[in-house]
Amino acid sequence: MIPIGDEDTGPPGIPYVNIAIIAINVVVFLYQLVDPNFTNGYSAVPAEITHGIDIVGAQQLVLPDGTTAIIDEAPGPMPIWLTLLTSIFMHGGWLHIGGNMLFLFIFGDNIEKAYGHVKYVAFYLVCGIIASLAHVFSQPDSIIPSLGASGAISGVMAAYLVLFPTNRIKVLLALGFVLLRPIMVPAVVMIGVWALLQFVNGIGSIAVTDQTSGVAYWAHIGGFIAGVVITFLAKPFLDRGSVAPSRFSTG
Repeated sequence: MIPIGDEDTGPPGIPYVNIAIIAINVVVFLYQLVDPNFTNGYSAVPAEITHGIDIVGAQQLVLPDGTTAIIDEAPGPMPIWLTLLTSIFMHGGWLHIGGNMLFLFIFGDNIEKAYGHVKYVAFYLVCGIIASLAHVFSQPDSIIPSLGASGAISGVMAAYLVLFPTNRIKVLLALGFVLLRPIMVPAVVMIGVWALLQFVNGIGSIAVTDQTSGVAYWAHIGGFIAGVVITFLAKPFLDRGSVAPSRFSTG
């Protein structure tokens, strides 16, 4: 299910922070295209975090089928744990950033309005860092760079589920690469199905690692759990709007 719109709930206002986060992600991705070393240097490498060192140079990786591959690790920031932050603004390709920014555009504005601009920044970054740590501890010795805003966005989706479970989401049903007609579903259904898939795949990745799948499911799970816990604790202090949804929007 691909979200293409949601009910415009919450207090009025322009989601400046959400727009800025999307813009930063796009700018960073464009920079990655011209400087590949930046990608390998500023992505989060689990072995670097757990051992407290910056791994630099060609590293041999043994693949599940017994063959080997070479990863060219580039110099990163100092201290190296800063990659837990920098990696959540980086992406691995056009589809990666396109999908992530679509989800953030659809769900992020409601959460920013509920949290307020400053607290939304903190919420987003905390969820992203916790997501990165969840991936690191799921594969503490991995030398494969990990990157993407998915973990932070998982936290945003979790907050949306907690605060607006009955909001209607307009989604496109997809069967493989074939897009079917758009339908309306409650947020609890759309986000619930998405979260269930992350947990199922995350448990499966214990036996078949994320290195094999290419998807850091435990980052998604970590960000989602962080979003649920933080939002439940903050819920009494958040502004979810005093009126029912007044219109349907694409953001």
